[in-house]
Amino acid sequence: QVQLVESGGGLVQAGGSLRLSCAASGSIIGVKAMGWYRQAPGKQRELVARIFSSGATDYADSVKGRFTISRGNARNTVLLQLNSLKPEDTAVYYCNIGLTYSGDYWGQGTQVTVSS
Repeated sequence: QVQLVESGGGLVQAGGSLRLSCAASGSIIGVKAMGWYRQAPGKQRELVARIFSSGATDYADSVKGRFTISRGNARNTVLLQLNSLKPEDTAVYYCNIGLTYSGDYWGQGTQVTVSS
Protein backbone atom coordinates (compact mmCIF):
# COMPACT_ATOMS: atom_id res chain seq x y z
CA GLN A 1 0.00 0.00 0.00
CA VAL A 2 1.00 3.57 -0.66
CA GLN A 3 -0.08 6.57 1.38
CA LEU A 4 0.12 10.21 0.34
CA VAL A 5 -0.13 13.02 2.87
CA GLU A 6 -0.64 16.57 1.64
CA SER A 7 -0.33 19.85 3.49
CA GLY A 8 -0.18 23.56 2.81
CA GLY A 9 -3.56 24.52 1.47
CA GLY A 10 -5.55 27.46 2.77
CA LEU A 11 -7.20 30.78 2.06
CA VAL A 12 -5.24 33.52 0.34
CA GLN A 13 -6.02 36.76 -1.45
CA ALA A 14 -5.55 37.11 -5.17
CA GLY A 15 -1.92 37.73 -5.99
CA GLY A 16 -0.75 35.81 -2.96
CA SER A 17 1.27 32.65 -2.62
CA LEU A 18 1.00 29.21 -1.07
CA ARG A 19 3.21 26.17 -0.95
CA LEU A 20 1.82 22.66 -1.04
CA SER A 21 3.78 19.63 0.04
CA CYS A 22 3.16 15.93 -0.38
CA ALA A 23 4.95 12.97 1.16
CA ALA A 24 4.50 9.44 -0.11
CA SER A 25 5.19 6.39 2.02
CA GLY A 26 4.69 2.66 1.86
CA SER A 27 5.57 0.17 -0.85
CA ILE A 28 7.02 2.57 -3.40
CA ILE A 29 8.81 0.89 -6.27
CA GLY A 30 9.36 2.23 -9.76
CA VAL A 31 8.23 5.84 -9.49
CA LYS A 32 7.30 7.26 -12.89
CA ALA A 33 6.17 10.67 -11.69
CA MET A 34 4.72 12.65 -8.82
CA GLY A 35 2.41 15.52 -9.37
CA TRP A 36 -0.53 17.67 -8.47
CA TYR A 37 -4.01 17.71 -9.89
CA ARG A 38 -6.92 19.90 -8.95
CA GLN A 39 -10.67 19.76 -9.08
CA ALA A 40 -12.94 22.77 -8.86
CA PRO A 41 -16.66 22.43 -8.07
CA GLY A 42 -18.56 21.15 -11.08
CA LYS A 43 -15.39 20.52 -13.08
CA GLN A 44 -13.27 17.51 -13.91
CA ARG A 45 -10.00 16.81 -12.20
CA GLU A 46 -7.14 18.30 -14.20
CA LEU A 47 -3.37 18.12 -14.19
CA VAL A 48 -1.63 21.10 -12.60
CA ALA A 49 2.00 19.99 -12.67
CA ARG A 50 4.08 16.85 -12.44
CA ILE A 51 7.69 15.91 -12.17
CA PHE A 52 9.03 12.75 -13.74
CA SER A 53 11.73 10.48 -12.33
CA SER A 54 14.08 12.01 -14.92
CA GLY A 55 13.52 15.44 -13.41
CA ALA A 56 11.50 16.69 -16.38
CA THR A 57 8.42 18.69 -15.54
CA ASP A 58 5.05 19.24 -17.12
CA TYR A 59 2.62 22.10 -16.39
CA ALA A 60 -0.89 23.03 -17.34
CA ASP A 61 -0.89 26.09 -19.60
CA SER A 62 -3.00 27.98 -17.08
CA VAL A 63 -0.29 27.81 -14.39
CA LYS A 64 2.91 28.14 -16.42
CA GLY A 65 5.06 30.93 -15.07
CA ARG A 66 3.14 31.05 -11.79
CA PHE A 67 3.48 27.59 -10.25
CA THR A 68 6.66 25.61 -9.73
CA ILE A 69 6.92 21.92 -8.92
CA SER A 70 10.00 20.48 -7.29
CA ARG A 71 11.19 17.51 -5.30
CA GLY A 72 11.44 17.85 -1.56
CA ASN A 73 14.57 17.05 0.41
CA ALA A 74 13.09 13.80 1.71
CA ARG A 75 12.66 10.85 -0.61
CA ASN A 76 9.33 10.64 -2.41
CA THR A 77 8.21 14.13 -1.53
CA VAL A 78 7.04 16.81 -3.90
CA LEU A 79 6.40 20.51 -3.47
CA LEU A 80 4.23 22.90 -5.42
CA GLN A 81 4.89 26.62 -5.10
CA LEU A 82 1.84 28.63 -6.11
CA ASN A 83 2.51 32.30 -6.87
CA SER A 84 0.33 35.07 -8.31
CA LEU A 85 -2.76 33.13 -7.34
CA LYS A 86 -6.05 33.90 -9.06
CA PRO A 87 -9.62 33.19 -7.96
CA GLU A 88 -9.84 30.61 -10.74
CA ASP A 89 -7.11 28.61 -9.01
CA THR A 90 -9.60 27.81 -6.26
CA ALA A 91 -9.96 24.03 -6.08
CA VAL A 92 -9.13 20.93 -4.11
CA TYR A 93 -5.56 20.01 -4.95
CA TYR A 94 -4.65 16.32 -5.01
CA CYS A 95 -1.20 14.80 -4.89
CA ASN A 96 -0.57 11.86 -7.19
CA ILE A 97 2.17 9.29 -7.53
CA GLY A 98 2.44 7.05 -10.56
CA LEU A 99 4.20 3.73 -10.09
CA THR A 100 5.38 1.45 -12.88
CA TYR A 101 4.07 -1.79 -11.39
CA SER A 102 1.11 -0.81 -9.23
CA GLY A 103 -0.47 2.21 -10.87
CA ASP A 104 -1.59 5.53 -9.49
CA TYR A 105 -2.23 6.59 -5.91
CA TRP A 106 -3.91 9.75 -4.64
CA GLY A 107 -3.84 11.87 -1.54
CA GLN A 108 -6.95 12.99 0.28
CA GLY A 109 -6.77 16.49 -1.19
CA THR A 110 -6.13 19.92 0.25
CA GLN A 111 -8.33 22.94 -0.32
CA VAL A 112 -6.90 26.08 -1.91
CA THR A 113 -9.22 29.09 -1.88
CA VAL A 114 -8.26 32.37 -3.54
CA SER A 115 -10.41 35.38 -2.73
CA SER A 116 -10.76 38.31 -5.11
